[in-house]
Amino acid sequence: MPQNLPHFYRGRFSVAPMLDWTTRHCRYFHRQFSKHALLYTEMVTAPAIIHAKYDHLDFDLQENPVALQLGGSDPEQLKYCAKLAEEQGYHEINLNVGCPSDRVQNGMFGACLMAKADLVANCVEQMQSAVKIPVTVKTRIGIDELDSYEFLCDFIEKVQGKGCQEFIIHARKAWLSGLSPKENREIPPLDYARVYQLKRDFPQLTISINGSIKTIEEIKQHLQYVDGVMVGREAYQNPSLLGQIDQALFDPNAPIVTAHEAVQSMLPYIEQQLSQGIHLNHIVRHMLGAFQNCKGARQWRRYLSENAFKQGAGVEVVETALSFVENES
Repeated sequence: MPQNLPHFYRGRFSVAPMLDWTTRHCRYFHRQFSKHALLYTEMVTAPAIIHAKYDHLDFDLQENPVALQLGGSDPEQLKYCAKLAEEQGYHEINLNVGCPSDRVQNGMFGACLMAKADLVANCVEQMQSAVKIPVTVKTRIGIDELDSYEFLCDFIEKVQGKGCQEFIIHARKAWLSGLSPKENREIPPLDYARVYQLKRDFPQLTISINGSIKTIEEIKQHLQYVDGVMVGREAYQNPSLLGQIDQALFDPNAPIVTAHEAVQSMLPYIEQQLSQGIHLNHIVRHMLGAFQNCKGARQWRRYLSENAFKQGAGVEVVETALSFVENES
């Protein structure tokens, strides 16, 4: 009989919500690499869910565990969306209090809400009243000149006061004007120590860390100080990292999944999606980084980029591209 594995926090390892990147096709691909990683949707705003002509929440239950990231600051709207998400089968609702884009500020969601802790607390309270699944908050260590440790603690104190038990902290502050979203991920300095301090000062809370984390070694290092690690760009640009996660962080007996195996296991999904009218390009654009640092990776990327968008492109395009790296993964 296999030994019972230790029970790990749901978000011990997660892939960050990334606009235009963590679509349902991307998540399905990432799931082929790891059973345990918690996957996040792109941010979806509450008004979009309520007013859109199509279902923003549609996803394949085989992607689970998946967390829905919501953007918004109207407690009633967020409550309504949280309830819908729970009914659809999501495992967590996350409120975006970290995205610094201009578009986001105008709609009163994202990082600008750090300055409105009482409103965030109210939003969380309303969502929690409507659902049984966890409601979490993703935020930064500060915004603009409001970047003292006291400011961060005051924010956490107020939001946890209304029942929020789980926070994901991007270990950079956000400049709400003057920097693009891309620059906001790179220019403000990282301060991992501040997130570790937060965990020491709020030991009862579950704290995850995010920001430029790239390797299994770095992930393990952070897990000595916090409860979870969220990885963004590296997981997207080098998804084979995810193939090591289950063995390294959850179950020493779990297999390492190679990029080649993950791509092979995508083929039935790709065929099924194509039969529903989805264009091949919409799926495989998320798979271009699969063979990072492998011989043949460039040919793989080039062949997909040049052929996947063509009218009638089918699964054979992926199989041909795979032949360039067939024996290398």
